[in-house]
Amino acid sequence: MRYKLIFIIFICLNFILCASAQKKIDDARNNDLQYQYNMGLFYLNQGIVNEAIKFLNRALELNPRYDLALYSLGLSHSMNGNLEESVKHLQNCIKINPTLTDARNALGAIYQEMGLLDQAEKEFRIAISDEKYKSKDNSYYNLARIYMVKGNLKEALKHVEWALEINRRMVMAQNLKGIIYEGLNDFKKAIDSYRLALDTLSEDAREKDVDINFNLAVTYFKNNEFDKAKEIFEKISKRFIDPAKRAEIDQYLKLIK
Repeated sequence: MRYKLIFIIFICLNFILCASAQKKIDDARNNDLQYQYNMGLFYLNQGIVNEAIKFLNRALELNPRYDLALYSLGLSHSMNGNLEESVKHLQNCIKINPTLTDARNALGAIYQEMGLLDQAEKEFRIAISDEKYKSKDNSYYNLARIYMVKGNLKEALKHVEWALEINRRMVMAQNLKGIIYEGLNDFKKAIDSYRLALDTLSEDAREKDVDINFNLAVTYFKNNEFDKAKEIFEKISKRFIDPAKRAEIDQYLKLIK
């Protein structure tokens, strides 16, 4: 009986010691700036945004001037659709570190989403003026989108071509180039751009794509190449698409028949 009691006491002490050690580890992590930031970044990359925000907020409690945490928190809020909160954190990030050009590009994208095109354009222009910035293709692409909305198709074309000079495999830029040419009624060049966008995709992505194929089919239709348009419309109509897109395809197919 005595030995059994000693064994039980030993087990209880061991549990207490383990719990105490774990608490020390948890306390250390809670006060470790890099740990909190890394966890926030991990959850952000996984798309688990609320968890990311929790860890990034804790990182900023430990260091309110941590520029990368502010940048990541801005991205997190944008993914949650909280654009005003995103703007606030990105602006604070840039105030602390004006050389963090990724934050400027992100801020421009948020302004663009909010319809603040002039403010967005300003941020993108600052981004491309940074000689060390390695993602200028994104800024040129976003500027092209702004000029598209403003109806300045020639300026949009110029900027999307600059984006593609930097990154020839930028599928969304090739697709946008096709949309611009389509708007300029240059259907042959639009078709070439859409086909190049599709060729750039992996085989699996190409088989699942709806949007670029749809754009290509519509342009074939406008160019009076009805057989090619019909073939693509019928192919993508078998894929998972929203009812509005399916109705639009059905309308084109009726016109072709």
